[in-house]
Amino acid sequence: MEHIFSDPMALLVMVGLASIACQYLAYMLKLPAILPLLLTGLVLGPVAGVLDPDVLFGDLLFPLVSLAVAIILFEGALTLKLSDIAGHGTMVRNLCSVGVLVTWLIATPVAHYALGMPFYLAALFGAIVTVTGPTVIVPMLRSVRPNARISNILRWEGIVIDPVGALLAVLVYEYIVASHGAFEHTLVTFLKVVAIGFGVGSLMGYFLGSLLRKNWVPHYLRNTAVLTLMLGAFAVSNLMTHESGLLTVTVMGIWMANMKNLDVDDILEFKETLSVLLISALFILLAARVEFSALAQLGWGALLVLAAIMFVARPVGVFLSSPGSGLSWRELGMLSWIAPRGIVAAAVSALFALKLDALGLAKSELLVPMVFLVIIATVVLQSLTSKGVAKLLGVRAPFPSGFLIFGGGAFARMLAKDLLDKGVSVRIADTNWDAIRQARMENIPTYYGNPISEHASLTMDLATVGKVLVLSPYKQLNPLVTYHFEHVLGNGSVLGLSQGAQEGRASHRVSEEYAKKLELFSENATYGRLASLVAKGAGIRTTGLTESFTIEDYRQTYGSRATRLYAVDPQGKIHICTTSQEFELKADWQIVSLIAPEEAPESVEGREPQGLGEASAG
Repeated sequence: MEHIFSDPMALLVMVGLASIACQYLAYMLKLPAILPLLLTGLVLGPVAGVLDPDVLFGDLLFPLVSLAVAIILFEGALTLKLSDIAGHGTMVRNLCSVGVLVTWLIATPVAHYALGMPFYLAALFGAIVTVTGPTVIVPMLRSVRPNARISNILRWEGIVIDPVGALLAVLVYEYIVASHGAFEHTLVTFLKVVAIGFGVGSLMGYFLGSLLRKNWVPHYLRNTAVLTLMLGAFAVSNLMTHESGLLTVTVMGIWMANMKNLDVDDILEFKETLSVLLISALFILLAARVEFSALAQLGWGALLVLAAIMFVARPVGVFLSSPGSGLSWRELGMLSWIAPRGIVAAAVSALFALKLDALGLAKSELLVPMVFLVIIATVVLQSLTSKGVAKLLGVRAPFPSGFLIFGGGAFARMLAKDLLDKGVSVRIADTNWDAIRQARMENIPTYYGNPISEHASLTMDLATVGKVLVLSPYKQLNPLVTYHFEHVLGNGSVLGLSQGAQEGRASHRVSEEYAKKLELFSENATYGRLASLVAKGAGIRTTGLTESFTIEDYRQTYGSRATRLYAVDPQGKIHICTTSQEFELKADWQIVSLIAPEEAPESVEGREPQGLGEASAG
């Protein structure tokens, strides 16, 4: 065992396995991944003494952490579209400007006086803890389920504030480095760093964006080229002016995110492959370097700093950002409570601490443990209490009863419009632009892209979604969508169309487990059948049942022309028709069916049930 822990290769493999295990544990428990990652690092490092990153990597530790942080900042900057700041309301814009400034101005003096940090180090700490981040916000929102306005504000704040806060932290750090030496050169050095950072970042952002926009880079090389050229710009900028690289990659990402006719969504795909392993391992390594003596050195002043950040800075920032937002005091109270710190804060603080320690600056060893303490305290405390706070304030959304429809074909759009007309929340997701374009022309809310992508998990609001209906023709993607949302929303929350009779080779059949989920409407309700009926003029019709017009009368009236889609009970609850369950329809219920024209009496029900299969959205 000692031989394993002394073998560098075995230690690297152990870190990789631990990082994936932490990601999976967070996925299963629906928790921010940063928590198990940091706790694992603390156990492997200061607790067990198994992992010592300084010994493992030696002189390579600093450049490896620098490159990883450069990737994090660049990826975050790629999400910062200036239109988003204005396009998502006054509150998001103010939280990412006024809120950031308020947090910085409050956290800085408190850290200075409570922890004895030099003022420049306290200013850096204050800048780092201004960021929240979608990786910690989104899992919390799924659990807490605040109303749509709060959910949208917090989600977009987390996305936009990451690069804004990181840019502020980088500028403060650059000033500290510039002022380390003769005072008369401080301003000149700082201005040089800013000029190189903005200049090289803008030029490289424009150059790389132009290459991609003109399709001069093969598609299979896009992600690799972007990553390599970004790291090249980082290195060149540092060679031109010491420590200007982080500012360069941040500006570069923001520039590319705001270039016209440049879609950066596919560029972010490498985040789902590279960062899951690289950045997850980074946090284990960073936490392993934390010494408990440094945590003990923080003393009671750390609690005062935590209280100032959570109970003073955040509420003040929220209320100063609220004019013109139209939010109630209850909604502002909920926004004041949810502000967990995440990945950017941890990574940037660790990198800056390494650099400041190399410069021999006093108290730099306090930066990482204090930032990690803020992360753990905000994530744990707010995760455990936010649901109760939302209930107390009365801002928790009702149980989700809306629908996410995967597939934007003609039948799916017809069904979505009918549900919307009945006041039900619906969104269509599809990777086909023509289908999304037509849905938008019909005023149907949409998501253009893969609904199980990381981009979708961060930006698509699922607060009102109770059921996912898989109505797409993509046979390879449908099972992935099904199992993804089964985990996110719970067992039985996803229903799909039948694929027809399971004939032919065994290798071409779907699994029995997946086939059980293909029970929408009826056994013969395949994508092709429904599309054919719509093409022949079939339409969706709502029929009310009464004492004088019963289900038997309904059958006699429409016969095989009707494909039952869903029913509405007297309380307005939607019950989706399935093949697995049956229930009795009584007076005051409504049946919604796809009715074929009389000249094309083709049934897709395949049988006449005594009741009606259902899967309630509620």
